[in-house]
Formats: sequence, structure tokens, C-alpha cells
Amino acid sequence: MSSWRDAILNDFVPNVSKLTLVADPDCLLTEEKLALELRGRGFDLIEFSDPVEFRYAYESKYRSIWDRGEHTDLVVVLRLQDAELESLPYDLLQVGRKLSFNLGDLFPNLSYPVIEKLDRRLLDALFDAQRKSPPDRMGDKATKDFILRHVFGIAAELIANEVELLHALLRLHYGKLQIPLMLAERLIQVLKGHDGFKAWPLSEIVPDDEAFFAFLQERWPLFLSRIGSANQVREDSPEYGLKYPGPDRLPFDHQDIKVYIDNLFLEGKLTPVGAKGIEVEAGSWVRSGIATSGVDDDELRIYRLFGLIEKELPTAEARYSDWTTFALKWAELSSLVHCGNSTEYQTRLREIGDALNTTFAGWLADHYSSLINLPPTNPAMLHHVPRRLARDIEDSGSSRAALIVVDGLALDQWVTIRQLLQKQDANLVLRESAAFAWIPTLTSVSRQSVFSGKPPLYFPSSINSTNSEEKLWKQFWEGHGLSRLDVAYQRGLGDGDVSSVLDVVIHPGKTKVVGLVVDKVDKIMHGMQLGSAGMHNQIKQWCQGGFLAALVGQLLEYGYEVWLTADHGNIQCDGKGRPSEGVIAETRGERSRVYPTPELRSQVARAFPFAHKWQPVGLPAGYFPLVAGGRDAFVNPGEAIVGHGGVAIEEVIVPLVRFERRTQ
Repeated sequence: MSSWRDAILNDFVPNVSKLTLVADPDCLLTEEKLALELRGRGFDLIEFSDPVEFRYAYESKYRSIWDRGEHTDLVVVLRLQDAELESLPYDLLQVGRKLSFNLGDLFPNLSYPVIEKLDRRLLDALFDAQRKSPPDRMGDKATKDFILRHVFGIAAELIANEVELLHALLRLHYGKLQIPLMLAERLIQVLKGHDGFKAWPLSEIVPDDEAFFAFLQERWPLFLSRIGSANQVREDSPEYGLKYPGPDRLPFDHQDIKVYIDNLFLEGKLTPVGAKGIEVEAGSWVRSGIATSGVDDDELRIYRLFGLIEKELPTAEARYSDWTTFALKWAELSSLVHCGNSTEYQTRLREIGDALNTTFAGWLADHYSSLINLPPTNPAMLHHVPRRLARDIEDSGSSRAALIVVDGLALDQWVTIRQLLQKQDANLVLRESAAFAWIPTLTSVSRQSVFSGKPPLYFPSSINSTNSEEKLWKQFWEGHGLSRLDVAYQRGLGDGDVSSVLDVVIHPGKTKVVGLVVDKVDKIMHGMQLGSAGMHNQIKQWCQGGFLAALVGQLLEYGYEVWLTADHGNIQCDGKGRPSEGVIAETRGERSRVYPTPELRSQVARAFPFAHKWQPVGLPAGYFPLVAGGRDAFVNPGEAIVGHGGVAIEEVIVPLVRFERRTQ
């Protein structure tokens, strides 16, 4: 077998059984590529977690098809670790064939407690290593070493000096490889056995990328202080107060290290610092880490980010994580360009963006459905976010969580906000990632999925309104063992005194979970006439008022685990024509229209070839979206707007940020 997926796919032959029941405690069937392959073979996956939700989807979507004598290949996935298939409803057990898959069968000689902690994206590398170098039966320690070497490319016992250590850590954290804690602890254990690394803060910088980048950041000025006018290293260097212990001088200029450092400054993971009396050539790798005048810094960074972006454009075969990683870099560039005044850069950004969104729309059509049932450990979609919070609360036993949803905040606008937040509160630690909004990217669809923790399929009666959000939010948490009195919700935020606002919403000692909607950005967007540049300018002005920084800070003070996301982003669009359809469309947006039948949608689509007939993945019956791609909009030709509802990367991939307070 060339892939671990083959062992599973062999059991899925179309038209063998209309219903297949699968015990899948390790979330193998919902792995992105496997789910895509199953869908390509005609199999629909539905998770059995909540019996009421399952029964609704099963009866409304599949039972009616079978009653008409039609065939579908339905796979019911039971995920719980200790759950047996016999716990499923009797009517399913009567007609369904039964299968079971787990990691122990795929990797029989490796320690199961270790491999179950791996991100499923890493199983390909592990399976390949197992095939090429079949291991003997291994315990926990040997399995950890095998994975570190073959999956992460780290042979811990061979790391002999600080260059090799720094290179290994840069590969790990820059590549976002998400090393499980038990592997990080094993790596730390081996490295601490090396006398040369005893002073390094390994327990902080090995498992935590933010701590590692902070460690590099505070040592960068020391490196610069030793560079003379001829770009030579000087021996004299001033003393700096360092928060992290360890060597004060790092080999940033080593050829294996400097290629990473340059990109870290470009992508905003490290911040340039002032360096008086130091002269470097314009093309030097050091230049990215030196702050001079703001205009010069931004010009250089924009120029180099364009080069980086053009080399890393995702393809139609990319994973969702490739798109989210790229989207974070695209947002850094977009923020710089929109906050600048160069029409040349704006034109170039638009040209690349048009090609990018053509590829992205095609990728979404093929891959989007495979994201819905992914496990929520690292949320891929917005409805995974409350599930992740619920897991955190369950695991900690006592923690509290706050979710801030900034209505309409695009990822590039988050970059602009982030820079201001870091200036307003230097001790704020931001752990950034990104997630996929629900399509169509309408507030009533995507924001309700955030607060309900469910695909829109499960709230058909309220899909055209946001008035049920509080009810859905409280229902979700009641389903996870909390009382309605433990849960708070408030929308319409964005201005005023934060303490007064929170005093009305929550009781700091009692309220365990709070959901907050900040709608200021959405209001700015709907009144915007100056395009993306105007959006960034007004968002910056709003953020300088301090409401968001105070909100995050106050929630952290109250002891909440604080997350921030958005229900959708936005994009500057040009009108391509407004459909004249009377009451045919149930939702008539500038970037999306929704129809009660596919026939009515097709009728309109013929007149507007720029629009996509979006497959109603995870959407209720009788909900057929027609969505705009690229920068096109359902408004009069010649009219320019900032809108949302379509399938551009700027609308679909949104920020997902966890805040912490840096300990002094």
C-alpha cells in the first residue's frame, strides 16, 4: 500500500450498502484527503454525536431519498473513544454494515498513546517512514524518537551545537508543524542531556512558537549592536535585560539560520528594531530587521513580500492548512498595501489577487465539504471554535472562556488591528491562526454557525436572521453541561466604557462562558465609499480609541480564556449587474443571492456568468446560493463597493486568535 488511506478505502465500494456504520475513534475518515476521496466515490459522511441533530439530518436528507427508491452511500461515523457501534439506534444497526478503523491497526509496531496525539496531516510521513524502515515493536520512548526523526526531521541525539539547535527549532516553528506536547517533552529531555544547552530555556521555546519568537526578538538587538559599519561583527556589545535565560548571542548570520530570520521579519513574526550607527547595504539580509523611517521600511517589506507571495501561491491540490498559512502572509502584504499610497502596488496586489481567487474558488468547489467534520482541536471552520472552547473547559475542569466575534473583520484588517493592540498593551501575547467561514459568507449564516457550534443545516428556521444567536449559544453550552445562568451573550458592541459594558453582561465570579459581538467593523463596511484603503483607515481610527484592547484586557483580568474571530471578511468589488428578479431570490445580497430551487438559481446564473452556483454543502433544504467570485458584485456596472457574501479568500478565511497575558 502506498498510503495509509488505501487500507480504509478498500472497504468502501459504491453501491454495496446504502448505509455503513463506522467506529472511528481516531478521526481517520474525516481526515481531509480521505474525506475528499470518499466523497469522490459517492459516499456522504455524517457524524453521530448528538442523537437529536443526527436524527434530524438522517430523516430529512437520507431517509426520504431511500423512501423514493433512490440510492445513496451514507457513512455514519461514531467518534467517541469508548463507544461501541451497538450504542447506535436499532433501526440503523438493522440495515447498516459495520466497520471499524483505528491507528493501532495502521501502525501496529508503534505506541498507540503516542501516535494518537499526532495531527492527522502528519500520518503520511509516518506511514512512509514505516514502509521504508519497518520498526520493531516499540515502546513510548522509541516511538517518540522514531516520529521526531522521520516526521519532524529532528534527530535530537545528533544536535551537537547551537547552530544545529537553532536550525531545528526554526524548522519546527516556522513550518507550523504543531509538535505534540509529549514529543516536545521528549525532545527537551534529550537536549538537556547536552552540556552546551543547559542554559537554554528549552522548556519554554521548544513547545511554544510564540515563546521561541520572543526569545529571538530580544536577542536580535544584541546581534545588531555587534555589527560595525562594514557589516562586520564587533566584539563589544552592551548589556540588555533579557526575560528569557540562555545565551545572549545567537548565530543569526549563519547561512542555515539567516534565511529563516529574513522571512520572519517579512511575515511579521519578528519586529524590526532601531539600530543607530549601523550601516548595511540595501540588499543585505540584515536590512529586514532594522527599523528606519516608516515609509522606507514598508516599501522594502512590500517589495520582498510580493516576491515571497508569488513563490508560495497554493495550487488546486493544496491542503486547507496550506491555504490558511498562505492567507496569513497574504494578509500581511494586503495590510501594508492598503495602508500605503502606491497605486503601482495596489494594481499588482489586485492582479495577483484575481488569479489567486480563481484558483481558490476552484479549490473550494472540490475541497470545502471535507472540512466540515474535521476534529475541532485546531479549528478549521467557524463551527469548530465553540467545540474547541468546550474541550478546553472540560480538560481544565475550571477555566472560563470568552469568544469575541468581530462582525465582518477581514484577515488583512486584523493585521492592522494587531499592530495597534501590541502597541497599546506590550504584555499581550497573540496566538494567531485562521479558519474558514461558512459559505455563503453572510452574517446570518456564518455568525450563527459560530454561536451554535453547528453547520447551518441545523438552524433552518433562523438562517435568514441573527435573532436566534443567544438562544443557540446557550443551547450549545447546555449540551456541554453548563446552566443557562453560566452563559452570557451580548451583541452591538464597539464603543463606550468597557467596564460598564461588561458589568451589564457578566458576573466575573459566576459567568463561565461569554459570547460577544463587536459590530463596529461591519458598520464601517456598509458605509464605506473609499474602498479597502478607507476600511483600513477607519478601522485604525476606531482601534486607536482603545475599546478592543480594553475589552480583551478586562476579560483576561477576569480570568477568561479569550478568543477572537470573525464571521466573514470583506473585499472591494466592482458592479457587474443587478438581477431584476422580484421575489424570486430569498436573499438579495451584493455578493450572494439565495434561491429556493436550483432551477430558479440556474435561470439567473445564465445571465451572470461571473457567479458560482454553490453546492448547498451543510446548508438546509431549499437553500441554493449563487455567489460572486473574484471582485465581482451584483450591483450596477461602474459602481464600486466593499462587500461580503462571496467566495474570495478575503471573505472566506478569517482570523482566529487566542490572547494571553505575558508573565512579567
